[in-house]
Amino acid sequence: MGYAIGIDVGGTFTDVVLRGHVGEVTVAKCLSTPYDPIAGITDGVTRVLTGVDPALVTRVVHATTLATNAVLERKGVRVAYVTTQGFRSVVPLGRYARVEEDRYDLRFTPPPPPVAAGDCFEVVERVSARGAVLTPLDLDSVRQVAAEIARRGITSAAVCLLHSYANPGHERQVAAILRESVENVVVSSEVWPEIREYERATTTIMSAYIGPIMASYLSRLRDQLASLGVRAPVHVMESSGGVISAELAARRAVAMIESGPAAGVLAAAGSGFANVISFDMGGTTAKTCVVRDGRPEITHEFHVGGKGSFGGRRAGTGVPIKTPAIDLAEVGAGGGSIAWLDAAGALRVGPHSAGSDPGPACYGLGGSEPTVTDANLVLGYLTSASIPLSAPLADKALERLAGPLGVSRAAAAHAVHEIVSASMASAVHVVTVQRGIDPRGYALVAFGGAGPMHAARVAERFGIGTVVVPAHCGVASAAGLLVGDLSTDRVLSRLDAGDPSEVFDSLAAAAAADLGVSPADSGVRVSRSVDVRFLGQSHDLTMPWSSSRMELEARFFDRYERVYGISQRGEVEIVSYRVRVTLPAVRVPEIAADVPEGSSEPVGVRSAYFAEVGGYAEVPVHTRDTLVVLPGPGIIEDAESTIVVPPGWTATLGPARAVHLKGEPHE
Repeated sequence: MGYAIGIDVGGTFTDVVLRGHVGEVTVAKCLSTPYDPIAGITDGVTRVLTGVDPALVTRVVHATTLATNAVLERKGVRVAYVTTQGFRSVVPLGRYARVEEDRYDLRFTPPPPPVAAGDCFEVVERVSARGAVLTPLDLDSVRQVAAEIARRGITSAAVCLLHSYANPGHERQVAAILRESVENVVVSSEVWPEIREYERATTTIMSAYIGPIMASYLSRLRDQLASLGVRAPVHVMESSGGVISAELAARRAVAMIESGPAAGVLAAAGSGFANVISFDMGGTTAKTCVVRDGRPEITHEFHVGGKGSFGGRRAGTGVPIKTPAIDLAEVGAGGGSIAWLDAAGALRVGPHSAGSDPGPACYGLGGSEPTVTDANLVLGYLTSASIPLSAPLADKALERLAGPLGVSRAAAAHAVHEIVSASMASAVHVVTVQRGIDPRGYALVAFGGAGPMHAARVAERFGIGTVVVPAHCGVASAAGLLVGDLSTDRVLSRLDAGDPSEVFDSLAAAAAADLGVSPADSGVRVSRSVDVRFLGQSHDLTMPWSSSRMELEARFFDRYERVYGISQRGEVEIVSYRVRVTLPAVRVPEIAADVPEGSSEPVGVRSAYFAEVGGYAEVPVHTRDTLVVLPGPGIIEDAESTIVVPPGWTATLGPARAVHLKGEPHE
């Protein structure tokens, strides 16, 4: 067994982790290169391969925000939408829920649809919800549409016919004709054959929108890695936390939209605690997720490109995507988030970020706006680690806030630190309190370049008494990629499936074929679930499958009460069938390091700001190599991140070199 490389490209930093066959780990943290993400990847891979034969690399796993950014920045390709006659306006009309800031705006303009109305086309055909052909497909109408799409120079098409999940025959015929003149054709029955035509349409459109971009990017990435001598297969993390081949990722590009954040949640799930709250704060955003009994929460629909908090994922404000994804709450709060004063003179932080270019002022790359990183440097929490930091430039940036506010630089920096911690706490609130989960029974697992600096302060707001900072916390997402299992999902909506075992077997065979395995192969796991609802209702809940109807209904009634707070009984129906096929990744334990005994001397002392002690105080600075027990206030430095231990908290070194913070936080 050779080496494995994990690559995570974020908005500010590109993280690369190299793991050897006996668990040795080498990491690199480089500034991201927005003009060409592969340039930053090349830099990081070159660094970790110093002294290593690239030919010994047997696996590369990648997570990227490229698909997300293409949607958010509307930089995908032009798409033609083809649907059943009479339904071309479904996508242009769309669906939108106003957020607070535009609820009473009389001049409100809804966001543009994912496909312009003029690029929506109809073909003559009709299939019933049970799959019966009501109107045969008119092939001449398809040829006319294909000719018009080609005449307009559109190179990507999304085909979503009414009820094609029940009978995909017409869609396949339409796709075959379109492919004679259109370069990229995506059909809904192959992407995600599930009920609700609007969500199925937008999911198919988004796959056609970003598919060519992802295919080109992944092809260039393979070529660039090969030029470095790395010819191992490239895998990509899906939004659901599974890992698929780059070739399959190019065909199912919509599954990559939440690729980046998923890897960090897997790292948190492997922290050794069954119930945790994943807290990932990087340079641009902060993301949280609940992990219960070692398994992240999964959603089967999310929104992208919307308005409001939590990454534009608020239901109704963006483009709905019907594909499994780890259920995250995201806020525009990271190390690069810019602090600013609004028209009323109030201090705000984010959502705009300095990113990697020009970056925070203290990077010395041309940035001048005050950021969270600049504030943390002024507070004494940071030193130059992976990149040099300029304290004078940070001071100068914070003066832009301190002067108008009439306070000292330290007070302004502390206010920025508190505001961004409160912003991140709102994301934790969404995934816990708003869903009926008491966060006090969970450990907060903090990682990312900035997460460990704010973790204890976030935990204090919820009465969480345990914070865990894993080893290599600054590149935890890249490390999490290497523990991701090879897996993929399939779904089929069928209201009268007859024998469910035949449906499950067909889905499992198709999913296994995507991974190049068979459901019967040794080590392959197949999990089955169904979407269940009360007869007459329109919304459903996903439940683990049971062949016992009584047991399945009991599970549904219990879940329904927990989700909606209502105890209800009645006739139920199965709407959709789901399978996930998984080939577990080979687990390579990290090299165990001896935990120091007794007391160790700090590596230094630094002046850091803590309101509890009245301002700046001289505090000890440790590394994981010197840490045994550290009562706060204190600081623990990593090569890629910094852990702040506030007063009232105590840090100890735990198993796998994880730092455990214990405290009696205020509730």
